[in-house]
Amino acid sequence: MKKIIILNGPNLNLLGEREKSQYGNFTLKDVEKTCEEFAKKNNFNVSFFQSNIEGELVEKIQESRNDQDGLVINAGGYTHTSVAIHDALKILKLPIIELHISNIYNREEFRHKSLISKVANGVICGFGANGYIMALNAMIEYLKK
Repeated sequence: MKKIIILNGPNLNLLGEREKSQYGNFTLKDVEKTCEEFAKKNNFNVSFFQSNIEGELVEKIQESRNDQDGLVINAGGYTHTSVAIHDALKILKLPIIELHISNIYNREEFRHKSLISKVANGVICGFGANGYIMALNAMIEYLKK
């Protein structure tokens, strides 16, 4: 059974509380439950990790190279600033999908640059919580190749 990990970066633990006009009312637990149901229906395992700490995300990315088949990452604010996350992702020999709940190109100028996009196989942004299911579906199709 294929294994996909979803990594969430800083402040995503506050979904449902923060900037509801940008992110909606759903919580990270809501997202995880929906993804688990989708994984069960599609016969793969999904795991989750969230941290506000850059180094913890880097360590989880490094661990994933040995025990995962695919990685979905919503790095939050680290998308635009973290060379360390970029470098850790670059080492992986598995498919990577970059994910954003909001449309980063419809926001502040500094959010238009992603350090992750150059190492990701694809990018999904602007579809709200549905983006997580879109990313998992895309990963399933990618892993079939």
